[in-house]
Amino acid sequence: MAVLFNTRAPIYLQVVQNLKQKIVSGALQPGQEVPSRRELANQLKINPNTVQRAYKEMEDEGLLYTEGNLPSRITENNDLLKTLKQSMIQQAVDEFVSAITSIHVSPEEVLQLVKEKLTKPTNKGGQPNA
Repeated sequence: MAVLFNTRAPIYLQVVQNLKQKIVSGALQPGQEVPSRRELANQLKINPNTVQRAYKEMEDEGLLYTEGNLPSRITENNDLLKTLKQSMIQQAVDEFVSAITSIHVSPEEVLQLVKEKLTKPTNKGGQPNA
C-alpha cells in the first residue's frame, strides 16, 4: 500500500482517507483483514502509533472492527459502507463545485465534460488514454 503524504493534514487522517478510498473502490472488501498496525506502519514507513490512531478513528466510525486478538477487519455493515460512499461522493462534488464556481460555466457544459471524463477509459495513472 503506497500513500503519498502531504504536509497539510495529519498523517493519521491521510491514512484513514486512503483506507476509506480503498474500501469505497472495492480494493478492500467487507470482512477483509487489514494489515496489522506494525505491518502497515512498516509498509508506509510511519510510526506504529500513527497507524494505531488511524485504526482507532476507523473503529470509532464503525468501519473497522477487531475481535479479541484477531486481526482487524473491514466492516460488513452495508448501510454504513453505502453512507461512506455517498459521503465521499458528496465531498468530491462539493470540492469540484467550489473549484469551478469562479469560472462561470453552465451546468450543462460541466455535466457534459464530467460525463465524457467518466466514460473515457483511463490508464493506470488515472489519466485518460489518448
